[in-house]
Amino acid sequence: MSQPSQPASLAEASQQALGAQGPFAAAMPDYRVREGQLALTGAIAEAISTQGALIAEAGTGTGKTFAYLTPALLSGGRVVISTGTRNLQDQLFERDLPEVVRALGVHAECAVLKGRANYVCRYHLRRNLADGRFARREDVIDLRRIDRYAGVARTGDRAGAPDVSEDAPAWALATSTRENCLGQECPDLGECFVIKARQAAQRADVVVVNHHLFCADLALRDEGVADLLPTADTLIFDEAHQLPEVATGFFGLSVSSRRLVEFARDVLRAGLAEARDAADWTSVSRGLEQSVRELRLQAGDPARLDAAALRARPAFLDAVAGCAEQLDGARALLERSAERGREITRCALRALELVDQLRRWERAVIGPEAATPTDPGAEQPSAWADDDAPAPAGATAVACGSPAAAPAQAPAPVSPASATASLAREDTAADGERIAWAEIGATGLTLHATPLSVAGTFRRHRAQRPRAWIFVSATLAVSGSFGHFARALGMDDAATHAWESPFDYPAHGLLYVPQGIGEPSGTDFPQRVFEAIWPLIRANRGRAFVLCTTLRMVDQLGLRIARRIEEEGSPISLLVQGSAPRGELLSRFRQAPAPVLVGSASFWEGVDVRGRQLSLVVIDKLPFAPPDDPVLAARIEVLRRAGEDAFRSLQMPAAAMALKQGAGRMIRSETDRGLLVVCDSRLAERAYGRQLLRSLPPFRRTRSADDALAFLAALDEPVALSATPATSDAPTAHRPGRDPG
Repeated sequence: MSQPSQPASLAEASQQALGAQGPFAAAMPDYRVREGQLALTGAIAEAISTQGALIAEAGTGTGKTFAYLTPALLSGGRVVISTGTRNLQDQLFERDLPEVVRALGVHAECAVLKGRANYVCRYHLRRNLADGRFARREDVIDLRRIDRYAGVARTGDRAGAPDVSEDAPAWALATSTRENCLGQECPDLGECFVIKARQAAQRADVVVVNHHLFCADLALRDEGVADLLPTADTLIFDEAHQLPEVATGFFGLSVSSRRLVEFARDVLRAGLAEARDAADWTSVSRGLEQSVRELRLQAGDPARLDAAALRARPAFLDAVAGCAEQLDGARALLERSAERGREITRCALRALELVDQLRRWERAVIGPEAATPTDPGAEQPSAWADDDAPAPAGATAVACGSPAAAPAQAPAPVSPASATASLAREDTAADGERIAWAEIGATGLTLHATPLSVAGTFRRHRAQRPRAWIFVSATLAVSGSFGHFARALGMDDAATHAWESPFDYPAHGLLYVPQGIGEPSGTDFPQRVFEAIWPLIRANRGRAFVLCTTLRMVDQLGLRIARRIEEEGSPISLLVQGSAPRGELLSRFRQAPAPVLVGSASFWEGVDVRGRQLSLVVIDKLPFAPPDDPVLAARIEVLRRAGEDAFRSLQMPAAAMALKQGAGRMIRSETDRGLLVVCDSRLAERAYGRQLLRSLPPFRRTRSADDALAFLAALDEPVALSATPATSDAPTAHRPGRDPG
């Protein structure tokens, strides 16, 4: 990467570039200098120069994107930027990076790399089109559209496919997974979109990835197998508040019933195609699916079960063992036929891995001597991430894969001894304790072994090579302290700074906690919330987000609002999570004259709707983690045994950061005005509520319904611009989905 001559230090160069006489001011007629942005870019430049660690909170509107891109590009080193979502990846790569590169006049080769499920797989697309078996007529239509797109696409990224939603089920038939990729034996290897994207990433000076993909790279580096990403001089994590949760999910073991059923169907397809006479593949597949059905039957009602609860359900554990036995039987048949075809070979390896994971999960639940994760003498099973590991909306895993330099990894010959040795190797999170648990849903279930901490993993990787580690988000501090985030990632010695949003929250926003709303424990709480918010929704003519902490509350409030709309003949358009893909719901919200969107976790962050269209945000209750979360319970027990107050050191900070994210949907620009409603009296009446309030933007506050209604009535009056200058990326600030903060 080359760049123009610089002043004495990178910090000075970066601040001058973003200053009144810099290239941004010259290139953008509406550009205005922002002091918080200058301070932020100076701190980031200092961390890059000293190869240090920096945790920086920058409130919405600070201009954090330009603040980190400027020193990153001027530094001349290789940079990896990791984000929380695919949308932010696209925004950085397609809008922000080119804009900053042009303004600075630097030459930098940039690349974006996503998980394999984002790229068309020519082989699986062609095979499924030829197979001709589709659950819905729409799937074959979409698959043909994807086929036409693949014929002309440069990147094969699903985001670029015209007329096919990114959430369309047909994409599962047009992409590969870690488990079914044929590697070097693929007939389309030379035209593989995944390989081309990885090769571009290895060549690039700046690579934009997501947190899940970054964790995948850490895992592969520890295994010594390959590198997904180039070795960088600077690592920048945008939306960094998501990283601890993503890493925790990634470095755990996870086996879902969906994954088992998909394997059973792939066995049938591979067996009939490559070794029809070797076994009764239909019976093998049916036996596998029946064992999964038995597992779901024995699981019972939806719940989250920790190891103690699981040990009290011997029939369920027997069903897990039954699945493992069925898989082991299928493995033996597949190994005997492995020389007949590459897909049977891949299925044999998948069976071996699934058996190993199920049996290690069983051992984590029942032994040795039912040891718990808090027992320092307990033997902890090794685990590694798979494609079912949980991730933020939009982050897709490439848990195993090949480096761009060696474009794909050929399937190894199936040898039980060598494969078992490979499967038993310790993963990158093996130095931490794990909690085994089961997540049972209405139609499926997932077995988890989750690390209680990933701090050791990040400490180890940070120690391996000197480079800058920079974490940036609008929500990292709790009451001014970064301790919660720093401990989660083992960055206790990192420099920490915070810059408040330049927006005039007291003038433009009001926080309303309804009087008499009570606490959420009562069975009538959904009705109380509805009665408190419906007059506000009606007075504001919709234009509201109703953010819920549970899917059950989404359903309950959605039903009540729908019923009242029908009774009153209201023109309000109701949009409920689950009724359409997330992107489609947001598109409808932006276009409808009187929309109300009721949603849960995926709408609490990463959503940017500006102006009057979103001027009422309702949060049903304080977002404390659910009490049935086994991982949280285990972490609480660890802290309790260490003599710490788990509520104040763990539960409170997590709730504060989540609440700040939800509140951040309100006031997205200098001219935005809006009402934030938190329907939980604990925020106003409990001592810890004051700490949570200190973590929120400085809205004016009220407990009066009349005040809230009067505020909404005044929103249609003209608003004067704040004296605070606009964000440096203001010329494109009103593009849908863009977050200048």
